Amino acid sequence: MSHTFFLPCPRGLEPFLVTELQGFGARQMSTVPGGVQCEGEWDLVWRANLGSRIATRVLWKVGFGRYRGEEDIYRIAYAATWAKWFDPTDTVRVYVTAIKSPLKSLNFITLKVKDGLCDHFRAVRGERPYIDTENPDIRIHAFLTADTCTLYLDTSGEPLYKRGFKRAKVEAPLKENLAAGILMLAGWTPDKVLLDPMCGSGTFLIEAAQMALGIAPGLGRKFAFERFRQHDEAGWRAVRGGISQRRQTRQVLPIFGSDIDPRQLATAQENLAAAELDGKVELIESDLLDLEPPADEGILVTNPPYGVRLSSGEELYDWYPQVGDLLKQRFAGWNCYFLSADMELAKRIGLKASKRTPLMNGDLDCRLFEYKVVAGQNRGDRQETSIDDEQ
Repeated sequence: MSHTFFLPCPRGLEPFLVTELQGFGARQMSTVPGGVQCEGEWDLVWRANLGSRIATRVLWKVGFGRYRGEEDIYRIAYAATWAKWFDPTDTVRVYVTAIKSPLKSLNFITLKVKDGLCDHFRAVRGERPYIDTENPDIRIHAFLTADTCTLYLDTSGEPLYKRGFKRAKVEAPLKENLAAGILMLAGWTPDKVLLDPMCGSGTFLIEAAQMALGIAPGLGRKFAFERFRQHDEAGWRAVRGGISQRRQTRQVLPIFGSDIDPRQLATAQENLAAAELDGKVELIESDLLDLEPPADEGILVTNPPYGVRLSSGEELYDWYPQVGDLLKQRFAGWNCYFLSADMELAKRIGLKASKRTPLMNGDLDCRLFEYKVVAGQNRGDRQETSIDDEQ
């Protein structure tokens, strides 16, 4: 039986999600900013939740209708056959997103969806589920356009960027699916040297190591679909077992991380160990400005401080030109990628960005700056590039 799914993802990474979904057997894919809709059999739920590095969730379409007012939203929610999919003993949370909806209150719409769902359960099962906004068993998403309401069951539970193994965290973490997408945008492949010179909790390092070793990102966690009434445990175990056997056994990877703060390195080491990647990645304690490249060529990718965290604006203003000089003096032959919400980076680093890709890091509007460093660049080459000449 074919089903309709919607998979949200960080904006700018939709093409990579399409590629992933093709590998999982999805059909009839269409993209919107921030996600991909597709058709597929139920095992697509298993494969996408286990294997997608880019998706944030896998949402299953379970209801649809046109509306004019709030009572129509109630009617659409009541009509969905909720009791087929989960029990009244499961706790529930409803999320509502609207684009160009004439209805004024998202809170009231949320209440109408809850009422329709709970009244459906009372009519069919004689009791209703309880609401839990903190840690629900079942998440329901309602999406409203100007005149339609679509209801989805969240098959993932916790967002998919929560891989299930990370123990230690740092301030302003980079979400794992965004980190994976940046590696893909950078064109990194396991045969290339990778360096994150400000590695923090090790997100880039872990994503790259898992990609290199064929480790599915969802193998270390549970999913909401495992609670669904129609869950096929035997089929799920077979798919999960087959995917887990794809892991490779390479002993050492050409992946390097460094940080000036030994506490950050300890955090990265703890997370690598929790992901069963201990010894696969080399960690170095070093200031970026003192760092020697680990190879003659490779890919440098990092999420540097940009104003809202770690450093003052004045410190960053002086720091960016030093980074540009470092790249020109030591990293000729490297392709370097910096994710930043601070557009002063473009003006101060002194290198012409060959590409600037818009990305969202949480609520921050960022750019992924690409610098292809060639031999012969020096201080005399410094350019003040405009933030308005974006590609």
